[in-house]
Amino acid sequence: MKKLRYLSLILCVTFIVGNSKDLQAQITGSGSKGKNDLSYIRGFNYTPANDDSKRHHVDCWLQYDEKTTEFDLNLAKSLNLNQVRIMLPYQVYVEAKDKNLLRDNLRKFTASCNKKGIGVMLCVGSGKWINDTTLRAQGREWAKFLVDALSNQAGLKFWDVMNEPDYPPTPATLLQSKCENAKFMSKLFHELDKKTPITIGFAYPEKMMELAGYVDVLQFHDYSQTREKIRSNIDRLKHFADSVGKPLINGEIGCIARANPYDVTLEEHMKAGVGWYIWELMIVRKGWGTVHGVFYEDGTVRDPSIAAAVMGFFRKRSSDVLLAIPDREGKVSEVVNKGNAWLGKSDASWKEGLMLTETAANLLESAELVPMRIPPTSEVNRLREGGINMPALKELLTKYIGILQPYMIAKK
Repeated sequence: MKKLRYLSLILCVTFIVGNSKDLQAQITGSGSKGKNDLSYIRGFNYTPANDDSKRHHVDCWLQYDEKTTEFDLNLAKSLNLNQVRIMLPYQVYVEAKDKNLLRDNLRKFTASCNKKGIGVMLCVGSGKWINDTTLRAQGREWAKFLVDALSNQAGLKFWDVMNEPDYPPTPATLLQSKCENAKFMSKLFHELDKKTPITIGFAYPEKMMELAGYVDVLQFHDYSQTREKIRSNIDRLKHFADSVGKPLINGEIGCIARANPYDVTLEEHMKAGVGWYIWELMIVRKGWGTVHGVFYEDGTVRDPSIAAAVMGFFRKRSSDVLLAIPDREGKVSEVVNKGNAWLGKSDASWKEGLMLTETAANLLESAELVPMRIPPTSEVNRLREGGINMPALKELLTKYIGILQPYMIAKK
């Protein structure tokens, strides 16, 4: 029995190494630490902002919108992002009445990315063959379609053959069937495409390490809540990656609701030299937009610190931070005094009051004196667009004056 197990292990390693040699040329970039350095990767997961969560990742490929995609990719390029990870459910293939059109849409996307210097990682979806292995022929048909469509496209960089097969970790039977599917898909893509590296996006480090032999590039996802935990995971997985001689990337980071701020987790990954893909580029209103994303559909942002972090600029958090003095030029005192005078007038002018309120709002934002969940200038804009409403204007100016008053510098 021991000899049989040993022989099985040798055969498995031979399979992996044989494929890895063919693929190694593809796993290179501008990293400074050799062939396994993918620290140059600055990626994003992508779903169009108008995607419907009920048809998540499906209609955007069946009804491909070149104009929207081009606009979104230009946004990514403006942040110097160089990789994109996309989800492509098997359901897309099932529903595609014209398989050639689907192929063309995928090629258009990949070509557009390539022109902008953005490499594509395609995360393939799985079908009913996960729970019924007698249907694995469907998986082979799907994989062959994708390989035939994209393996020779210059923009394709990685096949992500299954997303998070280890999530959720229970029930155990489902976990096992998904992990077996990940192995099946890995072997399948290695067989059909001997030049494009294979990866699997794991939710937990343990399964990533356990199935490391089935991939060319190790991929973990991490939404940890503290810098210490982020660093610990990175150190642990970098050590493991070095021990098996494979590149390491993080395929998903950044989530407001998981206490995993973009500017925190990106800083730690950049310091550690680990390539990453944020989840996600667009604020998808019917999807994950309430807790993820950089850009709205019009190109504006929810939080400029996210865009800055992607570019490598981070907030100073040490004890020697230099606090702003918002009244150094006397503008706080001026708007407080003039604002109080305006509030005391019986014939107060709407235009004057709006100007004072906007000035107060700009002071609050520029000196970072208030939370930016609803920016003060946004509140002013709503008043301006809503027409004359003196009670609401007076209420808002009164609130702003109350916040600004403590920052007034007393005259000597």
